[in-house]
Amino acid sequence: MNLSVIELFGLVVGLLFLCYQYSLMKFKFWEKRGVKSPKPIPFFGNFKDMFLGRVSFSNCLEKVYYEYKDEPMVGLYQGHLPLLVLRDPELLKYVFIKDFPMFADRTITPAEKVEPLSVHLFRLDSERWRPLRSRLTPVFTSGKLKNMFHLLLKCSDSFEEYLGKMVEKGEPIECHNIAGRYTTDVIGSCAFGIDMNTLGTEDSEFRTMSRRALETNWRTVIRDRLRNYPRIYNIFAPFVLDYEIVEYFRRIVKDTIDHRIEHDVSRHDFVDVLVDLKQHPEKLGTLEVDDMFLTAQAFVFFIAGFETSSVTICNALYEFALNPSIQEKARADVKEVLEKTNGVITYDSIKEMKYLDACFNETLRKYPVLLWLSRIALADYTFPGTKVSIPKGQPVFCPLFAIHRDPEIYPNPDVFDPERFNEDNAKTRHPMHFLPFGDGPRNCIGARFAKIQSKVALIKVLNNFKVEVCEKTCKDYIIDKKALFLLQPSHGVYVKLTKLAA
Repeated sequence: MNLSVIELFGLVVGLLFLCYQYSLMKFKFWEKRGVKSPKPIPFFGNFKDMFLGRVSFSNCLEKVYYEYKDEPMVGLYQGHLPLLVLRDPELLKYVFIKDFPMFADRTITPAEKVEPLSVHLFRLDSERWRPLRSRLTPVFTSGKLKNMFHLLLKCSDSFEEYLGKMVEKGEPIECHNIAGRYTTDVIGSCAFGIDMNTLGTEDSEFRTMSRRALETNWRTVIRDRLRNYPRIYNIFAPFVLDYEIVEYFRRIVKDTIDHRIEHDVSRHDFVDVLVDLKQHPEKLGTLEVDDMFLTAQAFVFFIAGFETSSVTICNALYEFALNPSIQEKARADVKEVLEKTNGVITYDSIKEMKYLDACFNETLRKYPVLLWLSRIALADYTFPGTKVSIPKGQPVFCPLFAIHRDPEIYPNPDVFDPERFNEDNAKTRHPMHFLPFGDGPRNCIGARFAKIQSKVALIKVLNNFKVEVCEKTCKDYIIDKKALFLLQPSHGVYVKLTKLAA
């Protein structure tokens, strides 16, 4: 039967009205649970500006964090999906530590059919995560890191030499680029067992692929948005994923593992564990251990160790340039300790540099690499001390950037002040108010490694160069709003380096 224009118009209006009513019904979720929530917009929820590209996901969390500062938690809607934002540090402690088994999964899950490198430790569900975590954890013990330390020092020597050549040119130095070259070499050596030499080669293939894997562009923005809709993502993933990167990393990991097995080579590094898992897959129970699975574990170690450390080194150098007195105090701290070891950086000597550690922590406080943390309720759950119950599958968020910049926790939060992390001041804060590496059983497995490689780079700079502002130094540090959950500057971060007198 043919429909008239009027009938067709009426049908469309009726469908839109039903959809609108459906939205209103969905938006009663938090009201029924007694959780305050900003008024959502049909179809967009509370994330209209994010969908339109005006703000980031982190900005949305930050906004409600400050608007509802007297509330222990705030409800949001991403489209029709209810999200819970926790403000109360005690509630965060229940999620991350006390009731961890109830919140063992993250909200970002693997897309195994279309994104083979996503089946890694960070994104795996708790059932598959546990046996893998137990096998990888020994790699990051103090003993293992000491065994890898000589590899890291070799990279830092190349870093120092590279900086010396850059200084001779007399040009401003882009911090993110030089730090990225250094961390690429470190991770390449420790995670892939390969001497990358990106500091000595301008067109290194590994460096090129590394940058492609982490760059933020229209394809990555669409990819991050579509991940919230798995069925649609499975259809469109081939158009927004770079499979050349997947094949590149699969090839170098497979070749490295096969070479070590064939020639019985051991370097006491991350690859040794992958070799062991390939030879003894039964250690992971029901997990399917193939070349792509092993590549995914090396890839996430690379992503976590490369970008998080490089941006932290970059931001620390930026703050040293802006704060000469802090830089001089950090340099004195470094030189005092190195005098005891005849100028040699040792694994144990780094622990003695207390003020450098405070500077490192303050950098992570002001510029947390992860802008937010998340978990999923694995069963119906009632938060202790409240009447709020959430159902199984409920996403829960920690607005990390907002917490680290909260003036009630950190007075004058835009001021770079390492004294916030001296021993006395650190004791006065709730542990959930400083979470650069997360907390609880599912915290960052490579936190100790990240700290060491970052501090070694800063030691090399402070011991050999003076960091100053230059004509290209940015006055306002702007975070890239296109990035989903990693803090990245939207511009170059430039400083001037001057060689110190011997």
